[in-house]
Amino acid sequence: MTVKRSLDIGCGLNNRNPFNMDEIYGIDIRERAEENILTCDLAVEAIPFPDDYFDCVSAFDFIEHIPRILYIPHRRFPFIELMNEIYRVLKPEGIFLSVTPAFPQEAAWRDPTHVNVITEQTFPLYFDDVNCWGKDYGFTGSFHVELQQWGENGVHLETLMKKVAKLQA
Repeated sequence: MTVKRSLDIGCGLNNRNPFNMDEIYGIDIRERAEENILTCDLAVEAIPFPDDYFDCVSAFDFIEHIPRILYIPHRRFPFIELMNEIYRVLKPEGIFLSVTPAFPQEAAWRDPTHVNVITEQTFPLYFDDVNCWGKDYGFTGSFHVELQQWGENGVHLETLMKKVAKLQA
């Protein structure tokens, strides 16, 4: 029997399991090892798991906290790096679910720790398998946008993407 694994990034005190996987893990800046939640600052650190490890990765109210650009000491694109890491740890055809407050909703801006405002075009233009504009900034993966919709509250943009195998050069 193959074990199905899920990773919830920026999970806080409780890791979520939106796809009912067998094993669930979480990453947050606060560690709770007894709950399979590891400590890691994903704005500056890699996801601490091996390649092709998870069947799905979720991010609820998290990616808006990852800076788009940092100079420490040279220019870096932490959001692009995080998307590379999500791609890396997902198994082939693995699923990434992002649920985030998005433009033009006021909730995307009100929290002073929101440093990455997402729009309806962010994922389809920068990380998809058609446009992939993120490659200009170092994105090395490719996702297919399976579904994108506004959540019931009208504030959160819900995006479901599937990992696409990299094309051989």
